[in-house]
Amino acid sequence: MTGRYAEVEEVVAYMHQRIYEPLSLADLADQAGYSRYHFTRIFKQQMGVSPLYYISALRLQKAKDLLLQTDLRVRDIGMEIGQQSLGTFTTRFTERVGMTPSQFRNFLPQAGDHFQSLKKLSNWSDPGSIIGDSPNVKGTIKASEPFSGVVLIGLFPKPIPEGFPLYGTLMSTLGEFCFKGVSPGVYYLLATSVSWRMQARDFLLPHKTLRARSKKPIIVEASTRIPYQELTLCPPRLDDPPILISLPLLMNNFLQRVKQHSNR
Repeated sequence: MTGRYAEVEEVVAYMHQRIYEPLSLADLADQAGYSRYHFTRIFKQQMGVSPLYYISALRLQKAKDLLLQTDLRVRDIGMEIGQQSLGTFTTRFTERVGMTPSQFRNFLPQAGDHFQSLKKLSNWSDPGSIIGDSPNVKGTIKASEPFSGVVLIGLFPKPIPEGFPLYGTLMSTLGEFCFKGVSPGVYYLLATSVSWRMQARDFLLPHKTLRARSKKPIIVEASTRIPYQELTLCPPRLDDPPILISLPLLMNNFLQRVKQHSNR
């Protein structure tokens, strides 16, 4: 993901403006003024995924908004974002958000409980993030502005934070992180933050959370040194990938790991 193209950013803005309209690859390429082949190439080079995959992620993000901000039926929300089948919408939403649309709509009280449980922990660290003998992905994360809260960071198979990260953790402060025993493969390092001042709805729909991502894919091979990663949390840009995975689910997973470790 090297180089930036103004045309790609213009098309991303176009996607946001016409999120409810049927948009073909030809429509998007015409907007950029390129052939479909060339547009797909530069879009994937900059964004990491194809144009149609990216807009499908934006539409699922919009579905999350509609689930919490309207009383529309789940079926109608699916149709609003272009899914004619309730089953298809439910399957895709569940795979990429981590719960069904109905569960997401009713998750607000539990999300608040998970967040309050994190606040009550003191000097906490992830028992699964200790350095081991297998390959480790290590780095440092800082913020571009004052921040007090929790940082959620993970290695994902795509440059969009969807589904559960292959390796993930939470941090109570900025600073160093380490994922131990990372299997060979290609990963995308993505992070976001939740301020202690936020309400549950703010991180169920994380449009304003600070975020960061690695500039290049991280390639893990047994015999190759993995570069030290340096991330800076910044306010979101228009072309940042939508955060689809439900952040409270990641909080709950972390809390369960801490609980299991303390019971040993």
